[in-house]
Amino acid sequence: MTDVLDAVREHYDPTDLNVRLKAALAALGPEDERLTPQQLGALDQFHTRGLAATAELATLAEIRADTSVLDVGSGVGGPARYLAATYGCPVMGVDLSEAFVGAARYLTKRTGLSGQVSFETASALDLPFGDSHFAVALLQHVAMNIRDRARLYGEIRRVLRPGGKFATFDVVLNDQAQPLYPLPWARTPETSFLLTAAATRAAIEQAGFHTLVWQDGTEAAKAWVAQLRAAGPPPSPNLGVVMGPDFAQFAANLGRNLMEGRLAILTAVFDADK
Repeated sequence: MTDVLDAVREHYDPTDLNVRLKAALAALGPEDERLTPQQLGALDQFHTRGLAATAELATLAEIRADTSVLDVGSGVGGPARYLAATYGCPVMGVDLSEAFVGAARYLTKRTGLSGQVSFETASALDLPFGDSHFAVALLQHVAMNIRDRARLYGEIRRVLRPGGKFATFDVVLNDQAQPLYPLPWARTPETSFLLTAAATRAAIEQAGFHTLVWQDGTEAAKAWVAQLRAAGPPPSPNLGVVMGPDFAQFAANLGRNLMEGRLAILTAVFDADK
């Protein structure tokens, strides 16, 4: 377990990330100029379909201004900032990568949202919060790196209030087909623990959740991939700043796996049993 955890952490531990971010963001304006989540959307939404997927998931989870939200595997904080800016709600993000948490805090300061959004370095398998703490938990493109799904979903259930909502947007296996690597979350199969949609649902429901929304988002993801291919090089700054020069290959392989039917996309919302 420790070896796998260390390997996952290393995958998401870019060097000098804040230095690279500052250099890339200079194109958007001076350091003291406030940025918006939309300006950062190509840079800080580390999942398929980017900002649009976060917006849809938030709508499905029925987030409001008084909703306390936990973003599990928050990356560099894009979804958390979008939720706070859009709904005015308080958001806590947790991520395994210290570099990502540092970058998330820096970008949140640049957007003027530090009063609503905060981040901590922590494992999704050992969340540093008391029981029944949050109204909503989000999980976007995170579970693929986690072998112990029972513990993952159990921890999310523990920190949610009774009747709270768990919204997930993740990559799943399509009929046990094996994907081609490297991918954005793993260079090799050793740190990739994909399940089918059916197995994912079973694991979540066994943790004490009831299914409210269940959607196959694969076709929308394929359309997004096709649109990106037709558009040519991505806008700058983009996720290459965060993940380095290999990100182009990671993204290309994700698109290929989706187009070839090796992977699928799941969107789902659950409520915690009362």
